[in-house]
Amino acid sequence: MEARQPQYRGGSWFRDAEDWMDRKGKPAWIIAMVLGFIFFWPVGLALLFYMIWRKKFMFGKSCRNSARRGSAHEMRRTGYAAMKSSGNSAFDAYKQETLRRLEEEQDAFESFLERLRAAKDKAEFDQFMDDRASKAASERDTAPSENA
Repeated sequence: MEARQPQYRGGSWFRDAEDWMDRKGKPAWIIAMVLGFIFFWPVGLALLFYMIWRKKFMFGKSCRNSARRGSAHEMRRTGYAAMKSSGNSAFDAYKQETLRRLEEEQDAFESFLERLRAAKDKAEFDQFMDDRASKAASERDTAPSENA
């Protein structure tokens, strides 16, 4: 994977530091914030607010484009690619049929899991009721002998 070459904006040490942190990605921002809290808490707080203001922490464009791409980004990219046409009608028909079949299998599996959970819940409830009934029966059997 190629490392992204930074665009030098120039101007100030602040922008240079910001560009350097963007190239390093989210971990660098988080480490800088934690160190800021450890050494001088207002610096850590300022970095936290700055990250939130720029939406670096979760949605930052620079962090997403860093050398370390997250799997969520890759999944979004491949999800969109699955919907696009390839230009080959035979392949597109095959892809549509496969996706339809996978959706049907997913629905069948989800209904199976739902039935499995319902059966487990029923078994647990039946066990509870049996335990309760046996406890009540044993209390009834021991109650007259204690009074005698």
